[in-house]
Amino acid sequence: MFRHITFILSVALFCSCQTGKNKTEYQNPLEVQFGDPFVLLAPDGRYYMYGTSESGNIDGFEACSSDDLVHWAPEGQVYRGNTPDSWAIANFWAPEVYYRNGKYYMLFSADWRYNPTNEAENFRIGVAVSDKPTGPFKELSDGPLFDPGYPIIDGNLIEDDQGNLYLYYSRCCYKHPVESEIADKARAEGKFDEIEESWIYGIQVKPDLTGVIGEPVLLLRPPVKADDTQSEWESRSVTSGEVNRRWTEGSFMLKHDGKYYMMYSANFFGGANYAVGYAVSENPLGPFRKADNNPVLQKNTAQGGIVTGTGHNSVTTSRDGKQLYCVYHGRTSKTGNKRVVFIDKMSIGEDGILRVDGPTTSPQTIE
Repeated sequence: MFRHITFILSVALFCSCQTGKNKTEYQNPLEVQFGDPFVLLAPDGRYYMYGTSESGNIDGFEACSSDDLVHWAPEGQVYRGNTPDSWAIANFWAPEVYYRNGKYYMLFSADWRYNPTNEAENFRIGVAVSDKPTGPFKELSDGPLFDPGYPIIDGNLIEDDQGNLYLYYSRCCYKHPVESEIADKARAEGKFDEIEESWIYGIQVKPDLTGVIGEPVLLLRPPVKADDTQSEWESRSVTSGEVNRRWTEGSFMLKHDGKYYMMYSANFFGGANYAVGYAVSENPLGPFRKADNNPVLQKNTAQGGIVTGTGHNSVTTSRDGKQLYCVYHGRTSKTGNKRVVFIDKMSIGEDGILRVDGPTTSPQTIE
């Protein structure tokens, strides 16, 4: 029913116990300090989680594994960059791992060593490969997957029914000022002189992940008009005076009933307003229409909860493929500023509407 190439996480939950046949109880957040968590259900039947390290002292990525999405075992560092042979030298973010043709391929974002104009943000997306989901992952080439001429992050893949492979990524806000009614209002209120934006693009990728085919296609961007139904929630970091940037990033694509569902995150990843929406298309390269029920995941403090900064999700499934789970990072008033991992059930109804049952901090069950 649901098509994606494969999914990934790290460590153990605050509490867990068996509650009945094939059900395990747990409680969010997990004791996992990852940003941008991605969960892979591998051919060996185990789940593997990868994410952006919150320790701040790792040149690469770690992983954990689980039999049940509840009890997680650390697998150590699975990829190391910033070596003499590596093109990637710093800011290792948002790993995703896919199983293809007997091997495991990791997409990741990092600063490119080649930086002749000394850019402050010089991110590109690379590919590393391994024979095992626990690595070691080695870079597939001596450079990033491709260079669009601007910094990019958050690579995500999907394969269509014809076997064509597509990459989705976010153009960074860096040096990308965009005019809009939101920018006009921010200037008028004396908050910011300009508003930079990040936009999501898609492009076809070679089957062996050694390069791209064709040119990038713009798929999603923040609203231009203030009365756009998406404008309020996607502009909160600006309208609150937090920062002069609007993000469209952290894409995750899945296919359901012949349609492509792109989940994405908006607002500052380090702030309370980070939230998730989605858009739908008949084709992998659009056009995409944002959903009327956005955002589908956001802070719950207005309802008396303790969770903020919910975003950059991935999706995994129960082993039988019947239950979808949204895996994402967030913060709570108890865990502080470090990003921690949450897992909540999600669904796509017969009406085509995607829903996430979160964020939760009460006892939940894994099927």
